[in-house]
Amino acid sequence: MRISRRVWSGGLVAMALAGVSPVWAQVGAGAGVTLPPGGFGSLTQNDLALRIRTPDVEVRFVPLDARVTRLLARDSWESLRSVVESKRTSIDSVANAAGVSRPGLALVTFFGQRVNARFDPQTLTVSARSREFRPLGIVPFSGRFTSQQLNVREQVSGIYLFEEDLPVNDSFTVLYAGQSSDDWQGKQRSLDRERARVASRERGSVRDTTQATGRAVTSSGASGPTTADTGGTVTSGTPGNTGAGADSTLADSTR
Repeated sequence: MRISRRVWSGGLVAMALAGVSPVWAQVGAGAGVTLPPGGFGSLTQNDLALRIRTPDVEVRFVPLDARVTRLLARDSWESLRSVVESKRTSIDSVANAAGVSRPGLALVTFFGQRVNARFDPQTLTVSARSREFRPLGIVPFSGRFTSQQLNVREQVSGIYLFEEDLPVNDSFTVLYAGQSSDDWQGKQRSLDRERARVASRERGSVRDTTQATGRAVTSSGASGPTTADTGGTVTSGTPGNTGAGADSTLADSTR
């Protein structure tokens, strides 16, 4: 499936009309999907990241889907949810312009590998189930993202929107500048192990709380999915501008 450059431009224009302040967010499992409880995981963003390296840039791709982000350690999980809600208006604007109610989201970061490194964010695609998915639009974190030029060790990030959820329980490939990363299939075993650990930790937490208080108390992380988790379209207040520093803050320092 191919998305025309006109749709891409329309998404960015819609963001400007909505008073978008660039930054990122997500997580969206489709309706009816059983999600792991949040706050019991131990993974890092790097455990979810796919990477591609070219002479100019290194690309890091992190799917923002609740089925895997809820396996992150509590601080990482909560911080992603918070950022999602802060950018909900921007995400909704791009999705609405493309006619999609529940887009799949991913956080993509470009790291400069040399002086005046050039990159083209529009050419990054995802291949899954014999289909090619081009981004419906991008919500950038800073103005430097649209300059498409980086210096050594400089980085910029953006939230990519796709027409449907990425198949995080299966396999997919990320492609950029003639290079690809199909490591996601190889992550399935570790993700399955973490799901089992999360379920065990949740059961232990509920059991311990019940013994301590004499009554059953459900952990806040075990509640039903929030708006940020489900990816539903919600009207929220105009998000605050996090500034250019958001790019370096949201990218894992352990890259």
